[in-house]
Amino acid sequence: MSDNNVAAIGPEPRLIVETGLDRRIAEIIEPVLEAMDFRLVRVRLMNQNGQTLQVMAEKNDGTMTVEDCEAVSMAISPVLDVDDPVPGAYHLEVSSPGIDRPMVRKSDFTRWQGHIVKCETSVIVEGRKRFRGRIASADDTGFTVERSDIAYGENPVVTVPYTALAEAKLILTDDLIRDALKADKQAREAANQNEEADETD
Repeated sequence: MSDNNVAAIGPEPRLIVETGLDRRIAEIIEPVLEAMDFRLVRVRLMNQNGQTLQVMAEKNDGTMTVEDCEAVSMAISPVLDVDDPVPGAYHLEVSSPGIDRPMVRKSDFTRWQGHIVKCETSVIVEGRKRFRGRIASADDTGFTVERSDIAYGENPVVTVPYTALAEAKLILTDDLIRDALKADKQAREAANQNEEADETD
């Protein structure tokens, strides 16, 4: 089980990016988020309640409060109004990635090592495109999954290169909830200590 303490890091490119209009929206708002020390996780324009533009983001330390969501919403709304990439009216919804989050950066796989992931690849890896299992390890080129969905004769351990990844998300388990809450608490405590240090300077 990895320690989920994550040092604040700068911009890290996403492995999984949008296509079409979603990609255009991501390109507009990502520089705004980075300037505020947030990271874009995902953009999705959905046809619900008319049109809903869902923006998933988080701070570089992995946290995201309700106030953070409001700050991001207020920052990206004017930029979207100027560029106007979405035809027609839409509702903007800014949220955190949640505990069962999409995995979109290399650091996500390192951070959540030891937890269960479900992923799909764009090319066949070890005879298939869908995998589910525990993240055993992760490095700069890919991650290794100890599979829970093994058919007879299949390899129980598979390494998925990041270049082959099409989609991945964490699966909600008791262990994941416990570790996510612990990581969130540690990040908040670190942020409070930094604020206190700034005030005494």
